[in-house]
Amino acid sequence: MSVTQTTESAEKGTEFAPLPTVTPRSEQAIGTWAQHSLLQCKRLLIGWMRDPATTIQTLVYPALTLLMFDVVLGGTITRNTGMDAIYGQVPLITLVAAMSGAVVSALGFKVEKATGLLSRFWTMPMNRAASLSGRLLAEAVRVLITTLFVLAVGMALGFRFNQGPLAAIALIGIPVLFGIGFAVLCTALATLTEGVLLVSLITIVNTLLMFFNTGFVPVFAYPTWLQDVVGNQPMSTAIDAMRGLSAGGPVAEPLLKTIAWTVGLVVVFAVPAVRGYRRAAETA
Repeated sequence: MSVTQTTESAEKGTEFAPLPTVTPRSEQAIGTWAQHSLLQCKRLLIGWMRDPATTIQTLVYPALTLLMFDVVLGGTITRNTGMDAIYGQVPLITLVAAMSGAVVSALGFKVEKATGLLSRFWTMPMNRAASLSGRLLAEAVRVLITTLFVLAVGMALGFRFNQGPLAAIALIGIPVLFGIGFAVLCTALATLTEGVLLVSLITIVNTLLMFFNTGFVPVFAYPTWLQDVVGNQPMSTAIDAMRGLSAGGPVAEPLLKTIAWTVGLVVVFAVPAVRGYRRAAETA
């Protein structure tokens, strides 16, 4: 069509088809929540990757700790218990790294509150739950990366997946599951306490769980009156499940106990975490 014909059509009042109407998606829609959660997860992961301290906390520190445990304690534990220590130390380090990272993430939440970023997100047209769910998703990704790196170091020290590929996948998922439950606990405490108090509380919990578990020595090496407590605390159940999925041994019972611990942490601390998150955003 020529320019002259187009002009004549316009002069005759030719009507063009109307533009399609775009209906904005509700902020509370599931799709919006998923999209905004992924954006928040990406934001946190990029920030962590650009922070050298977080990189050290995520990769270097767990790897060096595993190497130290293997060199200093590995041979002694193996000789005295008759069980290869590496199959307890690798799961132990992955869980310790998951707990330590959850504390760092919770402290990051405190920083966002102090700088006003949390309240800014709260006033933006975005899903209100996305900030919290995105943080938990980023924490799961961080734990997964740490677990894979620790397993790689462990394999260099003699750790092997002796139960097949499916068992290996299940083993990798246990620290992620454990880390999510612990992250919900840390987030709830972060909304209720100051930074110094938060670190002190979590440090006490981490220390008790770290030194009274089955990652260093089997449960029978502990005093009789302490064996039930040590054998059923969350780190021990996760370590026993990971040991069974790698070296062999019972899997179903410790795995079910680990799932029960994780579900229990989420059920107990999810509501305080959500309420505290909302209160922190509204009052920041």
